[in-house]
Amino acid sequence: MSSRLINVSSRETTNSVSHFILMGFPSSPKMQLLYFGLFSVAYTLTLMGNTAIVCAVRWDRRLHTPMYILLGNFSLLEICYVTTTVPKMLANFLSTSKSISFVGCFAQFYFFFSFGCDEGIYLCIMAFDRCLAICRPLHYPRIMTRQLCTGLIIFGWLCGFIVSLILVVLISKLPYCGPNVINHFLCDPVPLMMLSCSEDITTQLIYSTVNHIFIIGSFLFILCSYALVILAVVQMTSKAGKRKAFSTCASHLAVVTLFYGSILVMYVSPRSGHPVKMQKIITLFYSVITPLCNPLIYSLRNKDMKDALVKIFRTRKDVHEI
Repeated sequence: MSSRLINVSSRETTNSVSHFILMGFPSSPKMQLLYFGLFSVAYTLTLMGNTAIVCAVRWDRRLHTPMYILLGNFSLLEICYVTTTVPKMLANFLSTSKSISFVGCFAQFYFFFSFGCDEGIYLCIMAFDRCLAICRPLHYPRIMTRQLCTGLIIFGWLCGFIVSLILVVLISKLPYCGPNVINHFLCDPVPLMMLSCSEDITTQLIYSTVNHIFIIGSFLFILCSYALVILAVVQMTSKAGKRKAFSTCASHLAVVTLFYGSILVMYVSPRSGHPVKMQKIITLFYSVITPLCNPLIYSLRNKDMKDALVKIFRTRKDVHEI
């Protein structure tokens, strides 16, 4: 009888929170409108830039190679990534309640975390592709077949969703009995765990272990890939070959630096050193600023991509004139 009462009480406690409040960036109404304008422009430019790359890869046959197909998928991933958080953030700038349902919060957490993991996987796959192309140029067409490329694309999309599902289920099962205010602009796992009524060491340990293994593991894989690339480039006798190899990898390395720089600071270094404001700024950097910069980095540093984008815009202009 007593155990049954404990179970009922536990269930009621767990379900006592029906929604969360996302504080976002507390400020005056005028500043909220200014933030809304700035992030609306950033979001629109991010969608336009990444959509342009996806269309260029889709419509220009010269870009139907593994490197550009992976880049096209990465840009599509960026669109999904920003869309999980920015629209809700924009709505909250104009809202007084700033609430999000319990289910909506964990759905946002799941998709944001999934797409974030997928980005890391795709950066690894792209590093592997460049390493293979530069270190084994003669064997590259035989190794990077259409079947392998398709398999890597599917793996890149699915991996994050599988890994994140475990974490979302564990954290959503924690008891939430109030308060329900998240001092963030999105449903981040750490603030959610801090709102739980009971401290679950096992869940925290699993979350921390998965984070460290995934982030450090993928980052080391990318570093090793580019160490091999640098060794191969140094051994090249042709200056033109060296220039082309460095040019091909420069844009990818810039994106890796932007993404992993902020991720490592946020999730791997000791959290005690980051005040709440700093956590928000770092999260904003890798979740909004990086996806905004990526199309510029890839299009400005890559001649083939620039030519494809120019060709697309010219074609569209000619069609409208006709």
